[in-house]
Amino acid sequence: MKEIFIVTHTQATHHVDRLVGGWFDSELTAKGLNDAKACGRRLHELELDGVPIYSSDLTRTRQTAQAIAECLGSPIETDARLREMSFGTAGGRSVKDVGAAIPSHEGN
Repeated sequence: MKEIFIVTHTQATHHVDRLVGGWFDSELTAKGLNDAKACGRRLHELELDGVPIYSSDLTRTRQTAQAIAECLGSPIETDARLREMSFGTAGGRSVKDVGAAIPSHEGN
């Protein structure tokens, strides 16, 4: 039986800037990158070295996958079909302007 580990990126610039995400292509913040590295170290402790990593093609997810891959010596395959849902024309716009609510990452 195979195990599948699903990892989501943590803090990205669109969170800090309070912008709608979805297909909007943002980068990880320093915190997000540190979290991804910590995840990679934990997966290494679980002896998952060399397992393939699949990622969407968005920058923040590729950065997460790369940080983990560096800990595991794993190959990465990107695929646009792995993207989260699109928010259409709201993507990249101010949360306040579109009336959406996103969780706060303050203090995390």
